[in-house]
Amino acid sequence: MTTTQHFTVHHDGVTIPVSRGGRGRPLVLCPGLNSTQADLRELIELLRRDHDVVAFDLRGHGLASAADRYSFDAFRSDLFAVLAEPGRLDLPSPPVLVGYSLGADLAVHYASERPDAVAGLVLIDGANPLPEPFITDADLPEFRAMAEDPAMWREIERARGTARQVLLSPQDILGLQVEMDMVRAGILDRYRKVDRPIHMIMSAAIAGDSTEGRAPRHNRLWRAGVDRLVHERPDTSATWFDTGHRLVFTHAREIAEIIRHHPADEVSS
Repeated sequence: MTTTQHFTVHHDGVTIPVSRGGRGRPLVLCPGLNSTQADLRELIELLRRDHDVVAFDLRGHGLASAADRYSFDAFRSDLFAVLAEPGRLDLPSPPVLVGYSLGADLAVHYASERPDAVAGLVLIDGANPLPEPFITDADLPEFRAMAEDPAMWREIERARGTARQVLLSPQDILGLQVEMDMVRAGILDRYRKVDRPIHMIMSAAIAGDSTEGRAPRHNRLWRAGVDRLVHERPDTSATWFDTGHRLVFTHAREIAEIIRHHPADEVSS
């Protein structure tokens, strides 16, 4: 294992902390909403056994600075800014992009605009080309309640000032969740511009395992979106875990093993 390097990227009025460590094929890990490098430490350390891993915090997360906007385009600009640092990254070959949740969507957008700059995509529980909106008007009150959940915000408050902090407000989080429906409504067009291997790692119970309420519809919709993508481009492969959206934390070892053996990784060998 090589020594971990740290540097910062300054753009759009924010400071993005970047770490790089490991030995092997280049890989860039893009976190999701409410997740940080510190949260993803287990997966990062596992990936560094076989990869030269670049990881970073999105604005308002972890050790990144706060920002005056937290839109999808703003987070997208963070990923583009990190990958626009060829002098400091000095990657020997195009990296595999691994994205979790929101980070998966960011990775697809980057690859659609810079197809020659990536070796492949591994998308963890995100970038789903949903056939219909995930959040309907009827769902909004429940999603608002989740965004304002007192237990979650007690955890967020306890993390203030640490590498796990999240500086977004409940309104920021709910706004992004609604925006993601619009982003995913058009993401199939993005996939059509990507000619690299794609592997999806998805949760079968993203909305929980209840047989009542919104869970059955949302779980069916989540699977239907991936089926839609595989029908559109049969070279896309998918692995499903019988768990929820926190699979990147609960199944880090299994996910690292999938990434290690996937053809998207072999392209950069």
